[in-house]
Amino acid sequence: MKANFVPPFLVRKVFTQIFSFINVQLFNSLLLRRECCSFSNGEYVKSGLAELEQWCCYATEEYAGTAWDELKHIRQAVGFLVIHQKPKKTLNEITNELCPVLSIQQLYRISTMYWDDKYGTHSVSSEVISSMRVMMTEDSNNAVSSSFLLDDDSSIPFSVDDISKSMPQVEIGDIEPPPLIRENSSFVFLHQRAE
Repeated sequence: MKANFVPPFLVRKVFTQIFSFINVQLFNSLLLRRECCSFSNGEYVKSGLAELEQWCCYATEEYAGTAWDELKHIRQAVGFLVIHQKPKKTLNEITNELCPVLSIQQLYRISTMYWDDKYGTHSVSSEVISSMRVMMTEDSNNAVSSSFLLDDDSSIPFSVDDISKSMPQVEIGDIEPPPLIRENSSFVFLHQRAE
């Protein structure tokens, strides 16, 4: 996009939208499919996320913007899948340090579907699972949404004014016509204007 002179503002918006879509699709797949909640799948997704992070660093903030932040749900879920010694983690450590963005419903779903296909380790302790159940019951009494899936918001709003402000001023008369147009006799008037 940079080579085609797409304004950095628009590139940032496009990549923010793409990363948001990736986050929703990967995270919802993880919550809906048990085979995605494995240790080895967590390692696999973590390596893919590392490549996206490298790309963001390479693209610089001018073009990548805050796109990396759009992946926070899947990053935290993957962090949970690949962390060692899950049975020793307290609910407080999980909710406040490891996965602060994830809801209790989401954490419960991941914790109960998790399986270690590589080392045979266990998920969080039964006390943590029980505490999660209690919190979910309290949340349901307080009319907090019980949906654990992310909504796909396919719109990152920006105004026409935002686009016009981001566009560099270009003097049309200073632009050289492409060779294909210069060679076509139907566009001879462009040569006269340029000369």
